[in-house]
Amino acid sequence: MLKAHAEIREIIEGAQNDGWVLEPDAKRIISLAGIAVPRHTMARTLDEALISARQIGYPVVAKIVSPRILHKSDAGGVAVGIADPSRLEEVIRNFTTMDGFRGVLVEEMVSGVELILGATIDSQFGPMILLGMGGTGVEIYRDVSLRMAPLSERDARSMARGLKARKVLEGYRGADPVDMNRLAGTVVSFSDLVMELADRIESIDINPLFCSATNCLAGDARIILRKD
Repeated sequence: MLKAHAEIREIIEGAQNDGWVLEPDAKRIISLAGIAVPRHTMARTLDEALISARQIGYPVVAKIVSPRILHKSDAGGVAVGIADPSRLEEVIRNFTTMDGFRGVLVEEMVSGVELILGATIDSQFGPMILLGMGGTGVEIYRDVSLRMAPLSERDARSMARGLKARKVLEGYRGADPVDMNRLAGTVVSFSDLVMELADRIESIDINPLFCSATNCLAGDARIILRKD
């Protein structure tokens, strides 16, 4: 565990000049913290991306990796459901024209209920954890629960029950319910990570967090560093 902590700190140090942690490194951090992520590879060239997609298996997701593009979807830097090499090549050629291009994150397609799991470091109360309905509709629905960290498993389950859309988690209209043990465990692991990094970050978000009957996977991760 100490080795994991050291690697996390090393990644944070390396991202200091950019002001935030690029998604491949952010996913490495949350993975070290015990949070599951989809299979993915950072590719710096088209050939690397094609090899990665073949190994992962189509369809795949491709995302631009650039220190100058924080909101990838808004910039057109995310492509989902890429079904074949020709489409992937088209996407990557477009990405290479974008500001600050460093590579492409090639990732498996995953599904599930889309949640958001986030945290900010409040100047008065310290680390605050947010759990809510996520994805692109997060700003529309504004269905969230908030707690001060650190969190216990009981706190995590209470936050989930506090959501207006909790029936979606419980298996709405015949859908399989979300594995609440995995969800609660993910929230607790996230809380532990936030506590460890509280002196170095402004915020950290996992959105979407895809939760299903079998797993909870961090579809995207963003870590904003504190300005010294």
